[in-house]
Amino acid sequence: MKKKYIRILLVVAGIILVVIAGFAYFLFNLTQRSEKIDGRQGPIPQKRESIGFVTKGNSDWISRQGQNFDRKSSFTGLKKDWSGGLNKLWEVNFLCQGNQTATWSAPVVQGNLLVIPGRDEKNDLVFCLNAETGELIWEGSYEAAAKDNHGPGARATPYIDNNRVYTFGRSGDLVCWNLLDGKMLWHKKVSNIGGIEPDWGHSSSPLVYGNKVIVQTGGKSLAAAYNKFTGEVIWKSGKGFAGYSAPNVFRSDSSILLFSGEALSGINSETGEINWTLPWIVDYKVNASIPLSEGNTVFVTSGYGKGSMAINIENKKARVLWESKALEGQHTDPVIVNGYVYGYSGNSTVNKGTLECLRLSDGKEMWKSSAVGIGEFAYSDGYLVCFDVKGNLYLVQAIPEKFINDGELKMAMPSVKNASWTAPVIANGKLYLRYLQNIICYDISNH
Repeated sequence: MKKKYIRILLVVAGIILVVIAGFAYFLFNLTQRSEKIDGRQGPIPQKRESIGFVTKGNSDWISRQGQNFDRKSSFTGLKKDWSGGLNKLWEVNFLCQGNQTATWSAPVVQGNLLVIPGRDEKNDLVFCLNAETGELIWEGSYEAAAKDNHGPGARATPYIDNNRVYTFGRSGDLVCWNLLDGKMLWHKKVSNIGGIEPDWGHSSSPLVYGNKVIVQTGGKSLAAAYNKFTGEVIWKSGKGFAGYSAPNVFRSDSSILLFSGEALSGINSETGEINWTLPWIVDYKVNASIPLSEGNTVFVTSGYGKGSMAINIENKKARVLWESKALEGQHTDPVIVNGYVYGYSGNSTVNKGTLECLRLSDGKEMWKSSAVGIGEFAYSDGYLVCFDVKGNLYLVQAIPEKFINDGELKMAMPSVKNASWTAPVIANGKLYLRYLQNIICYDISNH
């Protein structure tokens, strides 16, 4: 009887150990593994297309925040009948070179040029493509040692400012390039001013405002502003943990909204002085979505059970209007349309979550739907073009009355093997989708 009892205990202990090991493996894959580059990976073309001038389009997409700091494309004339699919214009597959070079940055587009970061085994790469054809115009690079949890490549989206473009690598390399020919104009490392890389890499897409380019740095400062022409530091602000969110402009008073690892702050754009701070504590310090504003109201959201918050800003003071668990955006960016917030809620590592609509004034949930999984979206012409983490596209009306899905395109990005985390981009009638080494351009105009 005693031996039987011992055998039972050993079996139970073995089962417990297997469960613990399985959970540990799952947690490691969730937080530390680097996505392998699967599928076809082409060589970087040797031939370069010559473009002697830089144009501007009617609806360029120049930054993570968009043209007007609101995450909304100004393109109108969106194709709303997807019954015949979308016309694919071009595709390239050379953005990542090597099996462990995962890069997540979204593209930016100005006129005839598209800029998108990539990676090889030792270097951060930057590619400039013809936005119409996908032909390579120039390639830039610099050596950068990088951790490989979820890949060593860039997370941050570049920022085009007229004839310059700014990139920010996961190791904290802030670089200014000539947009026309790819010449490196200056290169700064935030570690040189005491910056500390957060657990999953520097992800703060740069913000160009006035004569400054602003990024989160962490460590001895929460953020720093560099002279956009010379790269010299203009100001440093606060100190603490860097978040994963892009700084944004609060247009009511031209201050900077900074969503750091532990708080939301308003910063004087000229001096770096902190006007106000509201603590916002989330597991793993993952504050990743862009803070957005409409009028005097600012909205933020975070995952891991935290939820959302709206605050009122007046006279450099912040007052909480409401907090809610209704929308938990892990690392996807919301959008505000006519007084309503639209955003994804849930864990972005699997295709299970909800798309939700909240009323900005009081946080009331207008609707939510699990029909389009979870992912990122681009807003244009009254619609959310939703790109789920499995590579599928959906066309959802941005209206508060009810959820309406007007179209879908399954496997719009056929190469997706793991979760696809890069936001889609709409510019000048074209839709750009990125997954690791691949970028696909679709015609999304109604003509």
